[in-house]
Amino acid sequence: MKALIPFIKRGPLVAVIRLQGSIGIGGRNQLNDESLASVIDKAFKRGKPKAVALVVNSPGGSPVQSSLIAARIRRLAEERDVPVHAFVEDVAASGGYWLAASADDIWADQGSIVGSIGVISAGFGAPVFLARQGVERRVHTSVHSKSFMDPFLPEKEEDVARLKTILEQMHEGFTDYVKSRRGDRLKPEGDLFTGEFWLGRKAHELGLVDGIGHVVPKLKELYGDDVRFAKYGRKRGLLQKFGASIAQDTLAAVEERADYARFGL
Repeated sequence: MKALIPFIKRGPLVAVIRLQGSIGIGGRNQLNDESLASVIDKAFKRGKPKAVALVVNSPGGSPVQSSLIAARIRRLAEERDVPVHAFVEDVAASGGYWLAASADDIWADQGSIVGSIGVISAGFGAPVFLARQGVERRVHTSVHSKSFMDPFLPEKEEDVARLKTILEQMHEGFTDYVKSRRGDRLKPEGDLFTGEFWLGRKAHELGLVDGIGHVVPKLKELYGDDVRFAKYGRKRGLLQKFGASIAQDTLAAVEERADYARFGL
C-alpha cells in the first residue's frame, strides 16, 4: 500500500543481482555479458537504487566474460554514482572473484571459498584413441599456427609454450585488476596470485574480502532496517522450465559441475 501513497516516506532501495554459475558462453545457464546486460542495466537504473548488491556464487570460467561483466558493473556504478557491495555465498573463485572485485566492498560467510586468482586451460587429447579405431586425422592449413592445440593431433611442445605465454598474460591482467580494485587492503604477506584459495576468515585477513557478513543484515546495517530490496537475475526460458535441454547445455552443465567440484562443492 505504501507504494500507492506518494507522501508516505519509503525506505531506501537496494537492487540485488544474483550471479550464480560458471562464467562462459557454452550453455544457457552460464554467466556472460550478453545474458546479464539487461539484468545489470535494470538493477542500476530502475527505481533509483541507493546501492546495488551482488550475490556471487561462481567457481569462475571465461576471463574475457568475467572482465566484460565486471566492466559493465563498474561503468554503471560510476555513471549512476551508486555504491556496489558484493556478498559471497559458497564460492567466489577465479572469475567469480573477478566479479566480486568489481564491488566497492566484499563480504563473505566464514565458510565461503575465496580466491583462486589465476588462469587455467583444460582440454582432452584423443590421437591415440583415433589411431586405435583406425581413424586417420587429416589437417591442411595455409599457415602452421592454424592447427594450434588440435585435440586430435599429438601435443606439440611449441604449442604448449605458446599457450602458457597466453595464460601468463591473462593472469597478469587478472592480477592488475584485483590490485586496482582492492588497493592497500591487500596484505603484503604471502602470494595472493598463485591460484590458491581460502575460506572467508582467512580471506579477510589477507584483504581479499572486507569482513564476514550476509546480504540482508549487512545491508540493513548500512542502509537502515527499512531498506527495501529489488531482486534481479536471469530468467529461464520456457524449454528450460520444463526440463528440456540440448547436448551443448548438457556438456556445459557437466563442465560447471566439475568447476564447483574443484573446490569441494
